[in-house]
Amino acid sequence: MEPLPPPPPPPLHWKLVVDCADPHAQAAFWAAALRYEEEDHSDLVGKLLAAGAVPEGITATVHAGEPGERLGWHDLAGVRHPDDPVSEENGAGLGRRILFQRVPEPKTVKNRLHLDVHAPPGGRDAEVERLEGLGASVQRRVAEQGGSWVVMTDPEGNEFCVQ
Repeated sequence: MEPLPPPPPPPLHWKLVVDCADPHAQAAFWAAALRYEEEDHSDLVGKLLAAGAVPEGITATVHAGEPGERLGWHDLAGVRHPDDPVSEENGAGLGRRILFQRVPEPKTVKNRLHLDVHAPPGGRDAEVERLEGLGASVQRRVAEQGGSWVVMTDPEGNEFCVQ
């Protein structure tokens, strides 16, 4: 009798990382656009600040003066699917997640990777209108033999499609 082959390794955990100028504004937009939740790293940031482990300059007050004001990282912000688990240690999502990281250079060319947002059946126009209200812009409407969709950009000019 031959031995059983070893089980396949588990799937890898991943997150999509988006370079941007303002990670907190991008996180707020995409959390609203996808109906995700902004990650809350305030407990970890507060502990590290209190311990003197990080300088205050790499932290930020997120949503300053608004309900939900909290500590965060100056150069990073994330959003996560509301049904996925969250790390109690650092507030990061442990499932479907997008991380926005501040970079010094502006966006200059078309994205090589983009999100497709799927509207409910018959609801694409209403979804496009809702996203425009959040700060997105319509770039063009596409109708081809294989289907139709709307190409939009987020507030920093990153392309995405609404199916």
